[in-house]
Amino acid sequence: MTTKKTSTNKAATSGPRMSDEAVKAKTGKAWKEWFDILDKAGGRKMSHKEIVKYLSAEQGVGPWWQQMVTVTYEQQTGRRAQHEKPDGYQISVSRTVGAPLTKLFDAFGTQKTRDKWLQEDGLVERTATKNKSMRATWNDRKTTLEINFYPKGDEKSQVVVQHSKLPDAKSAAKMKRYWGEALDRLRALIEQ
Repeated sequence: MTTKKTSTNKAATSGPRMSDEAVKAKTGKAWKEWFDILDKAGGRKMSHKEIVKYLSAEQGVGPWWQQMVTVTYEQQTGRRAQHEKPDGYQISVSRTVGAPLTKLFDAFGTQKTRDKWLQEDGLVERTATKNKSMRATWNDRKTTLEINFYPKGDEKSQVVVQHSKLPDAKSAAKMKRYWGEALDRLRALIEQ
């Protein structure tokens, strides 16, 4: 059994990111009901895996919602910070651009084009599926990138950059800003 205390936790003071209506529509219970159920079951002393197991075995909650309820409970009880995952912190930034999917993908996959907007030699491509996804390692050789591309019509597309295994909340906030600014430069470049 493990417990983790996080001293600064915005999620605990700001409330769950998903509405009561949404969680109740999918699980039959609102957030307060889930928090009360987990508190009564000893959730504050359970590990993440133990809470998930309890939600599955005792409450009949499906896999995706087991994780959603567990993570939100951990955030609300101060055991998990925003963007925190078991292997570090993770952020996600997306942009929709006025360009075809192929042009957006090529802006990531072609070093010459990437150099114009990324402004840092930091992306080491590991695998890629053309016009769909890319997996990469960042320049620190410790954190990872999952980049997904989605069509949004003939002349629109979306990119989502997920940066994982970040060491702390400060790094997560820094990289969220970084990727927001980088994707804004990318959008400006390919929309010209």
